[in-house]
Amino acid sequence: MNTFNFKINGTQYDTEVLEINGKDAQIKVNGVVYNVEIDDTKFKSPVVSKPVARPVAAQPVASAAPVASAPQQSRGVAGPGNVQSPLPGTVLDLKVKEGDAVQAGQCLMILEAMKMENNIEAPCAGTVTKINKQKGDSVMEGDTLIVIG
Repeated sequence: MNTFNFKINGTQYDTEVLEINGKDAQIKVNGVVYNVEIDDTKFKSPVVSKPVARPVAAQPVASAAPVASAPQQSRGVAGPGNVQSPLPGTVLDLKVKEGDAVQAGQCLMILEAMKMENNIEAPCAGTVTKINKQKGDSVMEGDTLIVIG
């Protein structure tokens, strides 16, 4: 439908509006699909032929690999085995430890953000070489959580 590229605090967001139906919309942000509720009383939506599933605000529809970054505590250069936090939150649970072999798509940790639990998944197969954040730690968007070698 419509694609937009945003840069917020130095982080690039590639977005695509997939569907709009009244105040409900389905958008894709950096490869993750969300059902959102538009909270703007002045918004006038175009007519769309397919309805959007109800009723959630900013809940991921399908899992996707997290955005990647360099193996450091904060932002850096992207790399395929480095798992970066897609949003600010708190680490609820670690599902792996250093030295564990992981498969692409395997849940590495659970991150709570906006009262929702989000699975942080491995972007590739490999061995966990470093865990930068532990259970209970607060993380910012872009922080490197885990490094896979």
